[in-house]
Order: sequence, then structure tokens, then C-alpha cells
Amino acid sequence: MKKDNKRVIYWLLTGCVLIFIMVVVGGITRLTHSGLSISNYKLISGTIPPMNATEWQAAFDLYKQYPEYQKLNTHFSLQDFKSIYFWEWFHRVLGRLIGLVFIIPFIYFLSTKQLTKPTLKKAAVLLVMGGFQGFLGWYMVKSGLVDRPDVSHYRLAAHLTTAFLTFAYTFWVALDLIFSNVKERDLKFRNVVRLALLVLILQIIYGAFVAGLDAGWIHNHWPMMSEGKFIHETVYIEQSPLYKNFIEGKSGVQFVHRTLAYIVVFFIVLLWKKSRALIRTKHQDKGIYALLIVVTLQFVLGILTLLLQVPVWLGVAHQVGAFILLSTMVFTLHRFSK
Repeated sequence: MKKDNKRVIYWLLTGCVLIFIMVVVGGITRLTHSGLSISNYKLISGTIPPMNATEWQAAFDLYKQYPEYQKLNTHFSLQDFKSIYFWEWFHRVLGRLIGLVFIIPFIYFLSTKQLTKPTLKKAAVLLVMGGFQGFLGWYMVKSGLVDRPDVSHYRLAAHLTTAFLTFAYTFWVALDLIFSNVKERDLKFRNVVRLALLVLILQIIYGAFVAGLDAGWIHNHWPMMSEGKFIHETVYIEQSPLYKNFIEGKSGVQFVHRTLAYIVVFFIVLLWKKSRALIRTKHQDKGIYALLIVVTLQFVLGILTLLLQVPVWLGVAHQVGAFILLSTMVFTLHRFSK
């Protein structure tokens, strides 16, 4: 059987779709404040939710032992608890499903020798990245079970960014196989795309910081942070020393996220302008114009999310937009690299 065949490509693309769904559900879990509803980790038995009144009460009693209930949700009834339990449970089940969807076909392709040596090495990297992503999820949850009813925004950013990077690398490996016989290389332009990708990843990290600190619920104005002020004074005085304002202060983190949005748009417009001087292939052309369309939609979604004070559906849409923008950037980089 031919190595690196269509089955392998479909396997990788299925993984991409599942990671995308996982990130969407993760966003809903965060925005509905459901992420600390399950305070233990059981790899096998944890896939089955409470099945009767006794099990539900036991799960609720366990939840009551931790800060989120004791400091924020003492008014919760069992029914309230069930509503937040679902999203965290679904998020965890999806994580286990992704593990199975990756490992079982991987073993099959390995045993039937359907993977070339380069693809085998890349698949091994994906295996490590997926395992590390699962670990970061539990490491993040643990930070909200100690003394404060919220997870560390640093750990949230690590968890979310790793999910994005795992998707990006899975997509890259699939593109390697899809375009295995196509050469569309422009190394100088590739370096500019790489720089744009790095800025986008930094923006994704700061998006996670905003989510982790609930920084989207303040300064709900645009283009100014408040009426007549492009930079609100709290950007500078929230934390001490000064640099902490930009990694731990709500105002400072939101300001950086706003500013990076302009920089991301600038880089994509720059890519478009520079690309006009090149003789582009069909796929390169599609990548550049898709970037222009997606970054415009994402920019508008970001503004609306801020102005409307982060309704769940719009917060999730904004996260989906970031995911699609990353996908488009990876595709464009791949077409100018290979």
C-alpha cells in the first residue's frame, strides 16, 4: 500500500476538525464559567457523567469543597451546578476522543507501514504535543482549586496556545502530504509571513490573557479605551512594578490586545502589498486574499465583542475567528515555503 496515502491525510484533517471543535467548546466552557465544575480527574470513569440523583449530589458536594462555590456560587442549586457541569464534562470527553482518534489510527498506519519516515517523526511530535496539551488542561484547572475561584491566566494562555499550535502543526503535516509534489517557494516573502505568524501567535496569547483576567468586561469603548482616551490611566497604575500592568493588569492586558490587533492587520495588509510584486501561484493568491477577508472579519468581531461586553456567542465567534485566521496564515506560509 502506498505510504502517506489519502487515508493518512484524512486522519490528520479529522484531527484538525476535532481540535477546532475542542477549542470552541473550551471557549464556551470559559465564557460560561464552567471550567472548575469538575474538581477531580479520572481518565476512564470520568467519561461517564453522574447517572442518578445520588451521583449528582456527590458531584455537587465535591464542588462545594472548593473556592468557586465557597466564594462565588453559594447560591447555586443542584440544577445550576448541572448546567455548568455539562460543558466541562463535554470538553474533557472531547479531549479523550481526540486522543483515541490520533492513537488508534497511528498504531494501524504504523503496523501496516503506511507512514514514511518523515511523517512518522512528525506524528511522534504530534503525539507529544497532544499529551502535553492534556496535561496543561489539568494543570490549569488545579490553579483554581487552591485559594481563589479562578484559574491562572498564564496557565489558561499556555493551554489555549498549545491547542492552537497543535492544530497548526497537524494542519501543516497534512498540507505537506496534500502538496507533496508541488513546489511554490519564495523564501524572502516567506520570512515576512513567518513574522506575521509570530505576531498573530502573540495576539492569541494576549487573547487568552484577556479571557483569563476577564479583561473584556472593562473599557467597552472603541476606538478609545474610554471617552476621549486612547490609553486609559489604569493601564499604568494598576500593578507595580510597571511591566506587570501589561501581563497581569486587566487594563494593560486589554490595551496590548487592542494594539496587537492593529499590528496584525498591518502585517496582513503589508503581505498583500508585497505579494502584488510577485508572480503568484493559484494557491498563494488564495492564501493572501483569504488573509485579507478573515482578518477584516476578525477585527470587526473583536470590536463587537468589546462593545457588547462579551456575550457568550460573540466571544466564541471571536475565538473561532482567531482559529480560522491562524489556519489561513499557516496555509499561506506553507504555500510560500514548500
